[in-house]
Amino acid sequence: MKFDASRALILYSGALTGAVIWFGLTAAAPSAQNAKFDTIDVGRINVREPDGTLRMTIASSARAPGFIGGGKEYPRPDRRMAGMLFFNDEGTENGGLIFAGKDESGRGTSGGSLTFDRYHQDQVVQLFGFEEGQERSAGIKVNDQPEGRLDFPAVDRVRTLPASQQDAAYRAANVGGTQRLFAGRATDKSSQLVLRDGQGRKRLVLRVGEDGATSIDFLDQAGKVQRTVRPTAD
Repeated sequence: MKFDASRALILYSGALTGAVIWFGLTAAAPSAQNAKFDTIDVGRINVREPDGTLRMTIASSARAPGFIGGGKEYPRPDRRMAGMLFFNDEGTENGGLIFAGKDESGRGTSGGSLTFDRYHQDQVVQLFGFEEGQERSAGIKVNDQPEGRLDFPAVDRVRTLPASQQDAAYRAANVGGTQRLFAGRATDKSSQLVLRDGQGRKRLVLRVGEDGATSIDFLDQAGKVQRTVRPTAD
């Protein structure tokens, strides 16, 4: 049988082309196996549902997103910490776990915060710890937030207003939480339980000082101590 070189070349080229196409398709197809890595260096990881809804972000401070609501992102220049942000089924931020190690001037600090938000609002529970120079505090805070939804597009516009107009504009955008409870270690080194009224005013303070001295303070609406209870001497 006579060897046909041109025919062999055509068959070879066809087989090679088919192999390349098959390899490309199988490489692009989703793998049923879990990938394993020893080390991954990234600036940000987004965890999404099959339909693309964002559910969690892990990011460096440089790659941290702004506020994300309903899948749309708005600038948030005050967010300069690395960590995780959590999003609800609608793709709206509803909590986070963040850490910091420097303030705006570059001075070394330590800080961490785990927060849980109201639906379409800001944080209502915060577990935190921070250290800045000689000041240290750690504990849990419980906050009230406005009943209306946080109008983040409006918040973005408020930043462009004169300073004299911003407070009223923030209130109109339903911005402004009120702390109701603090329990933890205060900056004066005492352990405290502080209860506040609906306007954020201290009304009851239970304190154990660093030296072991204990007290309960009752305060009026102006923040003035009306009565202090201390243990009687033995």
